Amino acid sequence: MEFVNLNSGYKMPLEGFGVFQIPDLAQCEEVTYNAIKIGYRLIDTAAAYMNEEAVGRAVARAISEGLTTRAELFITTKVWVQDMKTESAAYNAIKTSLKKLNLDYADLILLHQPVSDYFAAYRGIEKACADGLTKSIGVANFYPAILANLCETVDKIPAVNQVELHPFFAQADALKNMQDYGVVPQAWGPLAEGKHGIFTDAELVSIGKNYNKTAAQIALRWNVQRGVSIIPKSVHVERMQQNFDIWDFSLTDEEMKIIAAKDLGHSEIVDHSSPAFVKMLLGWKVHD
Repeated sequence: MEFVNLNSGYKMPLEGFGVFQIPDLAQCEEVTYNAIKIGYRLIDTAAAYMNEEAVGRAVARAISEGLTTRAELFITTKVWVQDMKTESAAYNAIKTSLKKLNLDYADLILLHQPVSDYFAAYRGIEKACADGLTKSIGVANFYPAILANLCETVDKIPAVNQVELHPFFAQADALKNMQDYGVVPQAWGPLAEGKHGIFTDAELVSIGKNYNKTAAQIALRWNVQRGVSIIPKSVHVERMQQNFDIWDFSLTDEEMKIIAAKDLGHSEIVDHSSPAFVKMLLGWKVHD
């Protein structure tokens, strides 16, 4: 595994395991445990995924069996929009998440979306960091202008910005903006959620033959070579192992350019500029 240095002074694995869209708690616990057993040390969850308890049980099980230690793990969770109205609401949401995870601290707390009063919520996660509830703080889905506004305003620059990043939505300008502020990019959906025929793309398959790798492994390697942390998700052990097996080769500059040329310049998964989408986020409740 390779690591990236965060502006908080901590190191984060460049590859982790995401548990988005694994709502079945028994399944989530099992696949998270298997991910740790395979070698993943970064586990990414969120209040909105409704599976923090399952992640906590998997972590406790892996530690009790001696597969890892808490110090070796990097656990991320996120404050949902519903709890981003005030500083205290965000702070209390973090305490709730830690209780569900059965952890004394998180390694990274993110604001999940750039809506509601994210400045007040950011002060809440800053306080949580100062109080030792998390080692690092950051944001998710903060596109360039929003991220710039935040960074120019807050006291503590976010360590991470988790956004959609894959060959069909490369976001080169967004990466440059993050680099300018010292924010590490992290890719959700690094395999484009299976869209665009990514697993059978002719050029990705062809490049993969040079290294005896799959198209998916090539797409993941492309991102990490750009300095992007990735959190691919799968519930299948074989795929989880394949996604993790990307550290024994490097793509050439020409191959990197071929993959980057696939960029469509926009997302076909979600439109954060849509008023209807924003209203949906604001109405999405994860607790009473």
